Parts: sequence; C-alpha cells; structure tokens
Amino acid sequence: MKRYAHIVGTGSQTPKRVLTNADIEKMVDTSDEWITSRSGIKERHIVSDNEASSDLASAAAVKALAAAGIDASAIDLIILATVTPDKPLPSTACFVQENIGAVNAAAMDIVAACSGFVYGLSLARGVVETGQANNVLVIGVEVLSRVTNWKDRNTCVLFGDGAGAAVVQGSDTPGGILGTYMKSNGSLWHLLNIPGGGYRMPIDESNMNNGSRYIQMAGPEVYKNAVRAMEEAGIEALKRTGLRGEDITLFIPHQANIRIIESTADKLDISMDKVFVNIHKYGNTSAASIPIALDEAIRSGRLKKKDKALMVAFGAGFTWGSAVVEI
Repeated sequence: MKRYAHIVGTGSQTPKRVLTNADIEKMVDTSDEWITSRSGIKERHIVSDNEASSDLASAAAVKALAAAGIDASAIDLIILATVTPDKPLPSTACFVQENIGAVNAAAMDIVAACSGFVYGLSLARGVVETGQANNVLVIGVEVLSRVTNWKDRNTCVLFGDGAGAAVVQGSDTPGGILGTYMKSNGSLWHLLNIPGGGYRMPIDESNMNNGSRYIQMAGPEVYKNAVRAMEEAGIEALKRTGLRGEDITLFIPHQANIRIIESTADKLDISMDKVFVNIHKYGNTSAASIPIALDEAIRSGRLKKKDKALMVAFGAGFTWGSAVVEI
C-alpha cells in the first residue's frame, strides 16, 4: 500500500529581543526608508548572549509536536537545517534530540542555507514514503546575528534569528507533500559565503578582525540568480505535481527581499494576495524563513485542511528548491 507524507504539526520560535530599523540607524549610515524600500524589512529578532540555535529549534519543535498531538518519543528522525550550528561537532540536531526527549530518533544536520527546510522536507518525504520512518521532525533554524558584520550597512540590515519546525508523518491517506525539487550550482559559491571559520581558513589572530568570519554577499548578482532560480523551482514543483499557479492556495517564498518575492510571484503568475509575506517582522532568517511562515500561515488560518501551499527557496551555495504541500 502506498504511503504518503503529511505535515501534521508546525511550530516556530523567535528571540524576544527585537532590533528595529531605527536601532540600526544608530549603528551604521542608513535609514528606515532606505532599508524598507530595498528589502521590505522593518525589524528582526536577535538572540541574547546565552541563546543558540538548539534553544530556538527545541522550542519550535515542542510546539510542532504539540500541534501534531504526538510525544517526542514517537519521532524516528530529526532533520535540522542550519548554517549556524551550536558547535562544529556534534550536529545541532543531537542537542535538540536531548532537549526534547526524542529518545528513539536518529538525528542529523543538513547545510543548504536558505533552501535547507525545503531540502529537509524532500528528505523526510523520501524516508516516510519508503517506510524507513513514520514520524520525521524537520527543523530550520538560524542565529545569523552571530555571523553578521554589524558595521556593514549593505548586509547588517537583512538578517535575523529564528526557528521553525514541522512534523512529517506517514499515512495511507493520499495528499501531504505532493512534490519536491532540489538543485544547486556550486560554481557560484563566492557570491554569498562566509570565508572564514571553517578548516580551510580557521579564525585566528591574523584574520579575527578582517571580516572573514561574517557573511559576504554580492547583492546584485545574488538578486538576479535568486529570481531566476526561484522561478525555475516553482515551475518545476508545479510540473511535477500536475498543478498550475491557480491551483495554489498560498505561495510561501523564502523571505529574503520583498522585491525578489514580488518578482518571483509575477513570473509564476501568482497574485500577491496569494503570497504570504512576513519579512517585515523577521528579516531573512535563512533556513528558518519558510517554516516560520508556514507555521504562521496555518495558525492564522491562511492555510486550512486540503489547501495547497507552494514553498520556494534560494540560498548560498547556490542552492534552490521547492515543495508543494496539501495541508
């Protein structure tokens, strides 16, 4: 009997501290008007000194489990997407496993930047539909404030911290994750990356203050590639599910830039009234962006049972991907 992978619960968590555009005006030469007009961002949430990715991820996971109505012990696999892990070793997913009491789960991290959550959904769908797991917890989490250069006016206005989670569960009922798509182009890695901090360029006294431990981005080139790739991902996901833009109840794009969101929706022939936007509240939270938006859409009633959502993301790597889900 064919198995289907359904999202049965979602949750999200953002830090209490809010950093507004007015706050950033005091840090670098910028203005609320400049930030808003170019990105659509008004504020972002920033972790405290004692918070890390696993803290936000664990809180989001607990909410997703509660929404799904299952105990953490029922989770078979935790897939956690992040570029800001608690430690290089072990995976942040293992810390979440301990925090929430998912004693029967396998746990692993994936690194696909802003595409991480939709990559995770694709992997979860695969293991559920093939019978390798029945309950998979997929999490996207970032603390990008830790890798943001707060003296760089071009990038510091963009990023925020947060986490989102979804429980993917096997079922004999048709529906759920209807189709996914993943792609990458590693030849463009240099357009959006953190040069230092890995083991090719460890951070030491010689490079501690040269900016190599922070996000570096070639904005115009990233923009052009993002629009092109997100259009491709959206078209491919619809093609694989036999759907058209008009069949989609809600379009949930990666929340990186309002102009990218509007351009992608236009190219997919989806009207903006069917697009979920919360970038003004959180900024770009990378792998956490889509699951936070998905959770808010469900809890606010924008997505109901049998509705179809199209999720599309683009991130460093470059990576891009999409998923069509029937709620």
